[in-house]
Amino acid sequence: MSVGTGHSAWRDVPRLKVKLFAERALDEVPRLADDILREIRREYPQLQLVLDESGVPMALIGIRRALDGFVRQLATSEDRPRYQLEIFQEFGRGEGLHGRTLDSLQAVYRLGVRLAWRRLTEIGQEVEIPPPAMYELAEAGFEYLDGLVDLSVRGYAEAAARQAGERLRLQRKLMELLLAEHRSDPTEPLAERAARVGWPLPETVAVGVLVRPAREALAPPVGQGVLLDMETEQPRMVIPDPDAAGSAEHLRRALNGWSGAIGPPVPLTDAAKSLRWAEAAVGLMDRDLLPAGEVVFCTEHTEALVLLQPQELLDDLARRCLAPLSHCGPSHGRRLAETLLAWLETRGGAPEVAARLGVHPQTVRYRLRQIRELWGDEVDDPDRRFELELVLRAQRLRGALGGS
Repeated sequence: MSVGTGHSAWRDVPRLKVKLFAERALDEVPRLADDILREIRREYPQLQLVLDESGVPMALIGIRRALDGFVRQLATSEDRPRYQLEIFQEFGRGEGLHGRTLDSLQAVYRLGVRLAWRRLTEIGQEVEIPPPAMYELAEAGFEYLDGLVDLSVRGYAEAAARQAGERLRLQRKLMELLLAEHRSDPTEPLAERAARVGWPLPETVAVGVLVRPAREALAPPVGQGVLLDMETEQPRMVIPDPDAAGSAEHLRRALNGWSGAIGPPVPLTDAAKSLRWAEAAVGLMDRDLLPAGEVVFCTEHTEALVLLQPQELLDDLARRCLAPLSHCGPSHGRRLAETLLAWLETRGGAPEVAARLGVHPQTVRYRLRQIRELWGDEVDDPDRRFELELVLRAQRLRGALGGS
């Protein structure tokens, strides 16, 4: 940016003096750049210098270009530097790629401007530039610095975005390997891929399947330790050490507003099994057989998952086991089924069953006699009793049975 807008003390300086100032400053650029780099290395010994193809430090090239460009702007009143200063964008990119912050880089820039200003002030006094014009020059110098910092910030942001994208790609690769069905021990390739994303291999994991609350929903704040893949229609996550203290509570808070299911804890190499149960639970939620609108833990709904998941097999078993009820009316058949289930669960007599159902014991005795007539001695066979309780519990979970 050129010095001064509107009335400018710098523009009032005779052109001959401006030309003389610029010539002396340009003559000083090579030595001044060397001095600045030397001081920077003394103040910041940890600063890593990158060399170009000819072995010259890129930082020295950047300092020379910045000084030269700034001085030529003063002499020509150009709105743009003569040189392309993308090298400062590269400096910012390098800080991002090496995991450092921009604080040290900006401190280096400020040191360079301070040293340059000291020398430019001396030259201004030598050629008798008026103080108001030099003050304006100082403002222009800091504005110029802001432009260099903006370039570095842009490069830093690009590097951060690139690294984030690469990490997500590697993380998805790791999850693909984790969630695959393994025929051999995958520990070694898992360790290699996990190391590339800085994910310590846990002994156990749980796998979650999420249902988006909205198409453009932002990723839930599950924490860096949880592997999360938002690229699938139903996002998936791998939770390390799910039985650790506070893990479940943290997930409940982080997933507030989401729905889905978290599979049971399994050994690391069995992650695919936890995924299957989580997917099964989401399927039951779609059928309104598990609570919707929240994230459920499969370990808290084991009965429903075991009894409702193999629907076709259980439907076939129910048809065979409950065939005697086919000759009863729907209402009467349901009451007999509820009584039979209460009797199987309590293993008690009429009073216990009546208390469970909330009806009179004489009503229970009447129903139990009918049950005996319908099933005969089969209700005394342990295997048949187990099958009957199995299918009746499943029907209760589906809402087909009440409790009276």
